[in-house]
Amino acid sequence: MLMLLDIDGVMVTTPPWRKAELLADGFSDFNETSVNSLNRILSETNAGIIITSSHKSRFAVSEWITIFKTRGINPITLETLTPNIFHLSRRGEILHWISLGNENKQFVIIDDDKSLNDLPGHLKNKCVMTDSLIGLDQAGAANAVSILKSSN
Repeated sequence: MLMLLDIDGVMVTTPPWRKAELLADGFSDFNETSVNSLNRILSETNAGIIITSSHKSRFAVSEWITIFKTRGINPITLETLTPNIFHLSRRGEILHWISLGNENKQFVIIDDDKSLNDLPGHLKNKCVMTDSLIGLDQAGAANAVSILKSSN
């Protein structure tokens, strides 16, 4: 099981008009509700995390693991989506990932990017869309768990 996880608008919910609080590692603090919600998904599914955020290339995977652990999240596995060498939209990046033989994997996409509304229906059904000012909440977590547990 995998989560394709965005960061801004999912884990970081600072409004664009306010400066985000950076922790000592140089990255924004995560929303507490989002942390609790993500931990719920992890504990109920043991899903791995694939970071899809535009920040994905900013840190090495080992640094991302430290960032998550510092914020109270212990992912079982964590990787980043391949850097965007094609300059694709988030939707395009996800479609490219799926085209690499990942369509039959159990996954959920957690994101606030409205371009994902244009995914084909069978993929859109695997999306949990968040409000960028609220982030991942308990309802979103429950939806993600349901998608992961019902996937083929």
